[in-house]
Amino acid sequence: MRRTLLRWLACPGCGGAFTLAESDTAGEEVVTGALHCASCEARYPVRGGIPRLLPSVLIEEQQRTAAAFGWQWNHFARLHERDVYVEQLLDWIAPLTASDVRDRVVLDAGCGMGRLAAACATLGAREVVAVDISAAVEAAYANTRDLPNVHVVQADLTALPLRRDPGPFELIVSIGVLHHLPEPEAGFAALVRHLTVGGTIAVWLYGYENNEWLVRYVDGVRRRLTSRLPYRALAALSVALALPLEAVLRLVYAPADRWTALRALKRRLPYPYLLWLSRYGFHHTRHVIFDHLVAPKAEYLTRQTVEAWFAHAGLRDTTITPRNANSWRGCGRRPAPAQA
Repeated sequence: MRRTLLRWLACPGCGGAFTLAESDTAGEEVVTGALHCASCEARYPVRGGIPRLLPSVLIEEQQRTAAAFGWQWNHFARLHERDVYVEQLLDWIAPLTASDVRDRVVLDAGCGMGRLAAACATLGAREVVAVDISAAVEAAYANTRDLPNVHVVQADLTALPLRRDPGPFELIVSIGVLHHLPEPEAGFAALVRHLTVGGTIAVWLYGYENNEWLVRYVDGVRRRLTSRLPYRALAALSVALALPLEAVLRLVYAPADRWTALRALKRRLPYPYLLWLSRYGFHHTRHVIFDHLVAPKAEYLTRQTVEAWFAHAGLRDTTITPRNANSWRGCGRRPAPAQA
């Protein structure tokens, strides 16, 4: 943690400002210490360079989700090089572009192993605050140690220890996270409170459209069985499931995606998401399978539902677009109070 982070932190209980006490430093980095709220006397530790601002109690679903994704992102701590993460980020936040990230103060809400926080820094973000509730922050911290403008915080997205109403963030990105929360729309509304006036939020969410088969046949298996398996057993199962899928990706989807002569085949292939998946290797494929099977909760959202989130939050200039015909990208701007 760098001391400059204090200007954006706020007590998750009362919203008061923090002071830093009992700190041990390594250069500019605060490695251990305590954050003290002058208003309510709450204290939170800084351990391993990461402020730990978690609530004292998490509901069971939050505990299981945090444990699952914490193990996942430390096990799959690196999938690609940073240029690939930049490419993926720009795909997930489209129609926003690199210019919408450059020189912005960015919140990566649900940062996992820190790949998108690193991508934002690579694109020229002024500062990036990367937040996750799980032990994935250990991987995020390790993956962004070389980036002086990235700060990693362990906290609950629905009770962020950050200034709000309005907040300091000119851009908030939350990719593949909100649909795993106990109350996804409440999580979205909580994030909006940390936007500055005129700031933009961009989210990527599982779609219901074209995923009906997942909801019907896979969702129940995930909830009742695979999300309850030991993580190493599920990792082994993911390898077994990835092997035949990878064969299909290499033999059918990858050629159809890359070869102009197979353009007609590309249009006829089922589930276009697999065209995107075929651009990456086996390690990525098995991670995607693990990711879909480990979550205690995954909500598949209709376009109408996503549009309602943005409307209820009072956002303007909203754009909702499909991605790979099975998910939704949404972005919107927080207006000035007189426009709300």
